[in-house]
Amino acid sequence: MEIKLNEILIRDLYNGYIHNEDDNSIIGYYGKLNIRPKYQREFIYSGKQREEVIKSIQKSFPLNVMYWCKNEGDSFELLDGQQRTISICDYVDNVYSIDGKYFQNLTNTEQEQIMNYKLMVYICEGNDKEKLDWFKIINIAGEKLTEQELRNAIYTGEWLESAKQYFSKNGCIAYKKGSDYLTGSSIRQEYLETTLFWIINRDNLKSIEEYMALHQHNHNAIELWNYFSSVIDWVKAIFPKYRKEMKGISWGIYYNQYKDTDYNPKELEQKFQDLCADDDVTNIKGIYEYLLDNNEKHLHLRAFTDKQKRKQYEKQQGVCKKCKKHFSFDEMEGDHIIPWSQGGHTTEDNLQMLCKDCNRRKSDI
Repeated sequence: MEIKLNEILIRDLYNGYIHNEDDNSIIGYYGKLNIRPKYQREFIYSGKQREEVIKSIQKSFPLNVMYWCKNEGDSFELLDGQQRTISICDYVDNVYSIDGKYFQNLTNTEQEQIMNYKLMVYICEGNDKEKLDWFKIINIAGEKLTEQELRNAIYTGEWLESAKQYFSKNGCIAYKKGSDYLTGSSIRQEYLETTLFWIINRDNLKSIEEYMALHQHNHNAIELWNYFSSVIDWVKAIFPKYRKEMKGISWGIYYNQYKDTDYNPKELEQKFQDLCADDDVTNIKGIYEYLLDNNEKHLHLRAFTDKQKRKQYEKQQGVCKKCKKHFSFDEMEGDHIIPWSQGGHTTEDNLQMLCKDCNRRKSDI
């Protein structure tokens, strides 16, 4: 791969700048620079971040170096520096203002200072694999790429473009349908990554990369969207009443395992309310998971305090209630006489001290 350092004026970068909202393509540099190749992410800079880019330019401070790839002929594609490039061109294009001033409100001297600012750009030439490998390696400036953004750089094609339409745009249909149940950001590819994580569990695949490799050359991502839609519909059907604690649960994993179970939504709601009222349950979010897999660990059940255990230890004079042998305090554990699952509570009258071995044997029964 051949790499050369170039000085590019903002004036030249902006020349021919077009942001096509229909297909979300962006070009610049006399129409020769593809600013948003298919493997690039959405624009994610905040207002403050893009303003800092412009203020750095106005003060003639250096920006981090950018990277372009030279294609066949006289065209280029932007490899690294998309966020800064769009911030610069959008400001010159009067898309946003800084301190109440658009570019058109600046004096001629101020405008010329910006337009004559020199950007440091490494331009490289190489094959597609070299470009994508380098793209992954030079993730050094601006917002750090997420794992899914790096995957997107490798598995480009029609399938990925279709998947991004469903899961990776501001206000995308995945956001409209399932944002109450997902954490993260669609434009940082977290909705897409979550759905892929769920579906590889369904398909017994080893990794997201394996799924993307299998589907890279598909014409669309309808299968992935239909799967996601089914998951969200299933959750809404069995838990019709939404609560904020439902956000961020691995619903797809539970869907894969329990989608054919005949749940009664009214019974689940009543059980949820009963568990909410149980003082021993300290994790409300975990109630939903417990209602599906019956694993008490999700509930983070309240444990006996050290004071309660010490008091009971002294009462028992250090003798295990099961094996009747004497142990030090550190060799014993607090145990529910009547298990929580059978109606017992974390109260002093339901506490006994057992040696670790006896407590383990009781837990295994």
